[in-house]
Amino acid sequence: MAHGHKSDEKIVYVGDSRIRKRTNKNSVPPDYTAFPGKSEVFIPNFLLKEWLVGCVVLVGFLVLTISEAPPLGYPADPTNTAFIPMPDWYFLFLYQYLKYPYASGDYVVLGSVFVPGIAFGALLLAPFLDTGKERRFYRRPVTSALMILSLISLVYLTKVSWDHYQHELEITNTVPEHIEREEKAREAAEKGESFSAVKKEEPVALVDANDPAMDIAKAAKCITCHSPDLNGNPKAKVPSLHGIGDVYSKEELVNIVTNGNGGMPSFKDTLSAAEIDQLTTWLAKQKKAQ
Repeated sequence: MAHGHKSDEKIVYVGDSRIRKRTNKNSVPPDYTAFPGKSEVFIPNFLLKEWLVGCVVLVGFLVLTISEAPPLGYPADPTNTAFIPMPDWYFLFLYQYLKYPYASGDYVVLGSVFVPGIAFGALLLAPFLDTGKERRFYRRPVTSALMILSLISLVYLTKVSWDHYQHELEITNTVPEHIEREEKAREAAEKGESFSAVKKEEPVALVDANDPAMDIAKAAKCITCHSPDLNGNPKAKVPSLHGIGDVYSKEELVNIVTNGNGGMPSFKDTLSAAEIDQLTTWLAKQKKAQ
């Protein structure tokens, strides 16, 4: 209502509180541009940004795969007792966890199925369990504490597993296959040869392979260390018995079999003198063909 006829006079509108304000349910909500810096249209703005980020990550991943050759090992050898199987680095924590007594043996199902299942299930359900609007991590103590503890556990188990693997390599004096392959490839490159030109030396054939002494060697479990074909295990520094007669005389072989030598045990309590004599006589015949 106006109190006068002047144009600059203040106009006061008086409303009735008993009359409810009309609202139009069909009114269009404000566009995202009404909130600059706080919202964004999903298509095409947000989707385009996500697509560009995905392309950059994919290109970076492809560059890494092209520039770094895959560390392929040698074909599987079931007679290689020095080989230490290891999972990929992102499974080392689980590999180490399964070594503990409460996650292996009688509790292997608990350690391999239930505990990892609960952990990964909780990770999948985290968005549904933690529905708070707070985004600052220090305002979410429970979730943040679980996340930090999980990261510490993963890092710790991974490091312990890797340190144990390195310790086993030192004890067994084993060179990992990928390192041995790199060394051979480098040696071949220095000689101007391709890596495929580096071939293993052909083993010396056994002399009198059907000799009864072969049965004595099997009964004494010589094939456990020297492999079923008696080619030995170079990685574990177990010599081949092919051509062993060129390395030792019969007297030396008798002494080695009887009293042991280095990592080889003594067989004086396992084999009789006659069996040792028959075995060493056969081993002394194992010489390279002239």
